[in-house]
Amino acid sequence: MILGKTILELKELLNTKKISREEVFSFFEKRIKKYNPALNAYLTVQDRMGNAAQEGPLSGVPLAIKDNFCTKGVRTTASSNVLNDFIPPYESTVTSKLKRAGYELLGKTNMDAWAHGSSTETSDFGPTKNPWDTARSPGGSSGGTAAAVSAYLAPGGIGSETAGSIRQPAAWSGIVGLKPTYGRVSRYGVIAMGSSFDCPGPMTLSVSDAAYLLGIIAGNDRFDGTSSPSPVGEYMKDMKEKRTFTIGIPADYFEGLEPGTEKRLREAIAVFKKSGHKVKSISLLSPKYSISDYTILQRAEVSSNLARFDGIRYGNPRTQFGSEAKRRIMLGTYTLSYGYYDAFYKKAQKVRTLIINDFKRAFKEVDAIVAPTTPVTALKLGEFEKYPFFGEMMDVMNEPGAMAGIPAINLPVGLDSNNLPVGMQIMGNYFDEGSILNLAYQFEQETELMGVIKRGVSNLK
Repeated sequence: MILGKTILELKELLNTKKISREEVFSFFEKRIKKYNPALNAYLTVQDRMGNAAQEGPLSGVPLAIKDNFCTKGVRTTASSNVLNDFIPPYESTVTSKLKRAGYELLGKTNMDAWAHGSSTETSDFGPTKNPWDTARSPGGSSGGTAAAVSAYLAPGGIGSETAGSIRQPAAWSGIVGLKPTYGRVSRYGVIAMGSSFDCPGPMTLSVSDAAYLLGIIAGNDRFDGTSSPSPVGEYMKDMKEKRTFTIGIPADYFEGLEPGTEKRLREAIAVFKKSGHKVKSISLLSPKYSISDYTILQRAEVSSNLARFDGIRYGNPRTQFGSEAKRRIMLGTYTLSYGYYDAFYKKAQKVRTLIINDFKRAFKEVDAIVAPTTPVTALKLGEFEKYPFFGEMMDVMNEPGAMAGIPAINLPVGLDSNNLPVGMQIMGNYFDEGSILNLAYQFEQETELMGVIKRGVSNLK
C-alpha cells in the first residue's frame, strides 16, 4: 500500500486513517536498513523517537534532508570530516518550516563535501550509488537526496542548488527536482557554498509534491537578508489551471548532446506542441560561457565561506579539508587577491550581468524555456577524476540559469539506450515558479513522465 506513494498520496492515506504514522515511518526505516548499505544515500538515519513531530499538514510524512541543512540536535556534516561530529544548536529556516508543518525527519543525506561537485564522489564518507545502476553516480551535490527519493527510501526530500545540484542529480536519478528563484527560499541555516547562488528546493516523485513542498518552505525570512519579500504564490491551485504558453527552445543548449538524450528531448517538445503550446526557437548565450564565469565567482565565494571553519569554535582542524575543497579555496583566494581582482572577479561579475540581461530579454518573448538538464546521462563512478572541472562540465546546462537566479524544474522524459533516465528542464522568469509548475504539471498529466518514476521506484522492491 505504501510503496511508490507520493507525499500527497501518503497525506491522503494518513488523513483517512487507512495507514498510521507508525506504519509509514516503520516502512521507510526497514527500507533504509535494507538498501542504504548498498546505496549510501543516508549518512545519519533518525530514530522516530527523536522526532517531536508537530500537528500540521505534513503530519506523519517523513522526508530526507540534505546534510548541509542545520538540524538542531542532529549531526550535520556537509559530508566533510571537518564537521564529522558537529551537532547544530539551531535549526535552518527550511527545516523549521517543515517542522511546523509536522514532517518527520528520516535522516540526513550524503552529498559532495561542502557541495563541491556533481557526482557525490567528493564526500568524505564515500560515494552514493545510483539506484538505476549502482556502478554509476546519482549526480550531485544533492546525490544522496536524489538516490533516496528515486529508490523510495523517502517519499520526497530537500536538496540545495548552487549551479545544478538539484536539477542534475534529479535528471540522473529520474525524479522531479525544483530550483526556486534565488531568494524565494531562505538560506538561513544552510552551510553556505556560494552565497549569491545557493537555493534550497524540493526533490520529489511528482510535480504536485514539488509545488506542495515549495509552498511550505518559500517566503521571506528575517534571518536571511537575501530572501525576497515578494508574495508566495498559491502553487497547488495555480498549477491546475489550464494555460497555454509560448515556449522557447535555445539551439545552443542542444549542441553536442548524446543522440539518445536529444531524441527524448525532441519527443517531449512534440508533446508540448500537441498540447497546444506555441514552441519557437530563441537565441541565448551559449551555456559554455558560464563554465569559466561560474568557476571564478563560485571559487571566490567558496574561499570566503570556508574561512569560518577554523576548527577553534566548532568542528575539526582545517587539515581535514579534502583535496577538492583545497583546490577551490586556492583558486578563489587567487581571484580575489590584489592585482587579480579586477582581471578576474570583477570581469566575471560583468559577464554574469550579461547572462542575466540575456534571460530578461528572452522572457520578453517567451513564457518559459525548455532545454536539456544535462549533456549526458549518469556516468560511471570514477569518471569525475578524468575531468579537472567535472562539476562545471556536467552542470553546463544549469549554470546559466543559476547565475541569473531564475527558477527551473527537472522532469524525467524517458530512458536512453542504457536504460538510464533523461532529464528535461523548464526555466521560468523571476519568481514565476507558478508558470513552470503549471507547464510541468500539464506535461506530467499528459505523459506520466514517460513512466520513468514508476519504473525507478520498482527497481528496488
